Amino acid sequence: MKTKTIVFLHGMFQNPKSWDKWKRYFKEKGYECFSPAYPFHEGEPSMLRKNIDPTLSTLTFGQVVDSLEKFIGNLGQAPILVGHSMGGLAVQSLLGRKKGVAGVCIDPAPPKGIFSLQFSFLKANLPVVNPLKGNSVCLPSLSWFHYAFCNLMTMDQTRKEYDLYVVPESRNIARSTLGKDGSINFSQPHVPLLFIAGQKDHIVPPSLVKRTFDAYKDTGGRKDYKAFPLRTHYICGQDKWQEVADYILQWINNI
Repeated sequence: MKTKTIVFLHGMFQNPKSWDKWKRYFKEKGYECFSPAYPFHEGEPSMLRKNIDPTLSTLTFGQVVDSLEKFIGNLGQAPILVGHSMGGLAVQSLLGRKKGVAGVCIDPAPPKGIFSLQFSFLKANLPVVNPLKGNSVCLPSLSWFHYAFCNLMTMDQTRKEYDLYVVPESRNIARSTLGKDGSINFSQPHVPLLFIAGQKDHIVPPSLVKRTFDAYKDTGGRKDYKAFPLRTHYICGQDKWQEVADYILQWINNI
């Protein structure tokens, strides 16, 4: 792998601050690291919660990917892409546009056509995409964040993470992935891909990550899958996140 540039892509209800520890880790390993924000996601999370931009409500996944593509285009070289949750789906979409040399998808949101009827998936996701909520901005409750992200943490621990990192979100990001915005060409040749799942993830269960992994049909392209035990959807901020980072670093070095 010639490039020493990594672009970290956050997921929904998060912003670039969620990658601060990861950027420090990989910078110490000699990588140049970036973590661009989705539109309307730049700033301190606590202030974003207090001053919600109403324009956020119309933001779609396609618009998010377009903004990330523009950011990457200004780097001058194709980077390694590492994304969590909706950022993991963005990794796949951007690779389809030839904007990366390798991709790491951590607990990635499912592409169009891949779904789960698992109870935890429905319980965690339906409040977000609920059509009865219209285009209202979604500011999650602490109890929802605990169930969907931090289900192996105490409520006190969850509150601390919520206060530090949670931002309001557009429901239309998730909704739009059900249409063409979320479409992935699984038969297209692809660069090396690593899919990582959390064994105890409620919002993107490991079986769903495995279905996305299995959907890629290019026999000439490298793809790898790893499920970490006792990890939730908060795998990038949970205790022992360094073990996940170590695994990713080793994978990058091996390709």
